[in-house]
Amino acid sequence: MEVHDKSAVTYFIADLHLAQNRPDITACFLSFLKNEAINAEALYILGDLFEYWIGDDDSSDFILEIASALKTLSNRNIPIYYIHGNRDFLLGKRYAKMSGMILLPEVTLIDLYGEPVVIMHGDTLCTRDIDYQAFRKKSRSWWWQAIVKSLPLFVRRKMAENYRTQSAEATAVKSQDIMDVTESEVVNCLESFQSQLLIHGHTHRPFTHNIKANNSPAQRIVLGDWYEQGAWLKVTPKSKELLNTLL
Repeated sequence: MEVHDKSAVTYFIADLHLAQNRPDITACFLSFLKNEAINAEALYILGDLFEYWIGDDDSSDFILEIASALKTLSNRNIPIYYIHGNRDFLLGKRYAKMSGMILLPEVTLIDLYGEPVVIMHGDTLCTRDIDYQAFRKKSRSWWWQAIVKSLPLFVRRKMAENYRTQSAEATAVKSQDIMDVTESEVVNCLESFQSQLLIHGHTHRPFTHNIKANNSPAQRIVLGDWYEQGAWLKVTPKSKELLNTLL
């Protein structure tokens, strides 16, 4: 369990989907790092920092620019914790080290100002999306990742772009209920960690849900995406605020 001092502010972000063709999102993120995160005790990135990730051997100027900005923050002794999302699960130790990020397990319990809190990307909670869960199981296997990583970079990039298109088409015809979390999975997760607070992203539906777990009141805080605005959760020892700024 990661433990923090009770003296500052902690930020949580997810679903930025950074991409070269969206310089507005990149500019917003860089501004967030310089103006908000710079004052943080810690920054947690809960997946999908990038629109897609084809491998740590991608050394494009765009990829290196993001790494440099993150490393600058890390060099100020501000820890940056990272949990993989469904778009960038191939991000590895090499890029994490270059960026000064600390990789965490896909479900992690942290001590947040004295409160045990479960953090995750959130895609595993969407159990009714059967097609996606099947793909997720396959794509997290060692053999699938070994095959993909052995392909030339330009082939992997094309595969990622094709998957992004197919994913958008599939999402367009799925019901909102299928793509949202399964409440029983949320409760099971909280109870397995004996926690009353879960923070996650993935669904792009920022909100604070009041629920019940461990026979007591509990909360599920959903982080917003960055398609139209920057979005983050600001936590202090006394408050939790979902904030945003227009791109």
